[in-house]
Amino acid sequence: MTRITALVLAMVFPAGAIASEAEELLAGTPASELVQEASAAEEMLAEAEGLLFMDAREVDVRDFIWTHRIIVVMANTPDDPQFTRQLEALRDREDEFVDRDAVVIFDAHPEDSSPLRQVMRPRAFMTAIIDKDGEVKARRPAVRTGRELMAVIDRFPTRRQEVLERLPSGR
Repeated sequence: MTRITALVLAMVFPAGAIASEAEELLAGTPASELVQEASAAEEMLAEAEGLLFMDAREVDVRDFIWTHRIIVVMANTPDDPQFTRQLEALRDREDEFVDRDAVVIFDAHPEDSSPLRQVMRPRAFMTAIIDKDGEVKARRPAVRTGRELMAVIDRFPTRRQEVLERLPSGR
């Protein structure tokens, strides 16, 4: 019972941290500036032809809320074998992740301390999935295959709703 409680708490607190940090950041930002940033992110996504891989130091996660699922890959160094294997696993199934509205944000530079790294606080290597609502839905300190990641995404309520909307005969 305590393992389940620990798991639930581990999933709830990072999501709360992201939400509270987002509220703090949004409070001091003028609306016109937020609209410009959002349109810049939309243009970047429209130009991308495949799965988008972005450095956490150069991107604002808030630009993807309600539009994309975020697969976060973090490591302490870019030479980490787990980091490389995870990115390769994502590239191998690139088209399937694009169908699931996913983008990949990676961070292998802990010394730069990106805002995402401050919220997620990885110990070493970590893979996490943030759903379209901005909530951390899955987090694991090990490499996951592309198939495993897609299975996790397909269990999200938002993903199930999308599938039903695209294929209404499946109801």
